Amino acid sequence: MTVFDGDPYVNGGAETPESSTLSPDGGDIYVCQDGPHDAPALLLIHGTASSTRSWHPMVPLLTGSHRVIRIDLLGHGRSAKPADRSYAIPDQARRVGVALDRLGVEDVIAVGHSSGGVVAIALAEQRPDLVTALALVNTGPSLDAFIAPEPAATGPSQWPPTGEQLRRFASTGFSRAGYRIPEELLDDVRDMTSHTFTATMRATRAYLEQRALPDRLMVLGKPLLVIFGEDDRRWRSSSASDYRAVPGATVEFLSGLGHSPLLEDPPRAATPLLAFTSIHAGRVD
Repeated sequence: MTVFDGDPYVNGGAETPESSTLSPDGGDIYVCQDGPHDAPALLLIHGTASSTRSWHPMVPLLTGSHRVIRIDLLGHGRSAKPADRSYAIPDQARRVGVALDRLGVEDVIAVGHSSGGVVAIALAEQRPDLVTALALVNTGPSLDAFIAPEPAATGPSQWPPTGEQLRRFASTGFSRAGYRIPEELLDDVRDMTSHTFTATMRATRAYLEQRALPDRLMVLGKPLLVIFGEDDRRWRSSSASDYRAVPGATVEFLSGLGHSPLLEDPPRAATPLLAFTSIHAGRVD
């Protein structure tokens, strides 16, 4: 099914994207596309307890040179939230790959924010023919880099969560002075179920416990860009240097920004990404 998304928050009011619902394994997956279909494909994957909305401010900066594809992972946003499906990272990545196949995408640069970067890496592991390059935005390289939250910010203690609980939980995702968290992003957490919230958090932890991300990336041999807000309050920003062990990796630190540079300062986040994609778009290793 293909429709046109009327959400006024989409693209900050820019051109309405084309959206569709796909069912890779019995659970509906929401997909939206912006930009010319004949341009190089750029896949944007959101983090845990988020959705395609987290990329809205970035999209107008990317569509001039890319077919931008965003997907709500199962359990998130406008995708289904079943209690009888796996939320393991490899299964989320497999669904993304099937969705891209159904869209006719043959090669893509995969970009992931936070745990979305973990899904992007899993997709490249499963489909090295499909993923030509990877870009990670504030994706912690290992559990050693995780900053344990204060009890008030560990996550909602009841479901549905209160507005105050949501704001405490979301507050560590941002560090830019004066930044106000859009209500739509809090809605992304509200729209989850207790099961999907817990299952997706555990899935990311389990994947990182198996193997650190730089070790996985060294085997893959894909071009890699790492963007990291220096004031991240969820992952130690200095840990981004761990990715330098990956041959040819580029690591860009953004001062004054936290865990979510794509929202805190979209132009600054887009600049290194576009420089990277201009080199690697359409490249097949």
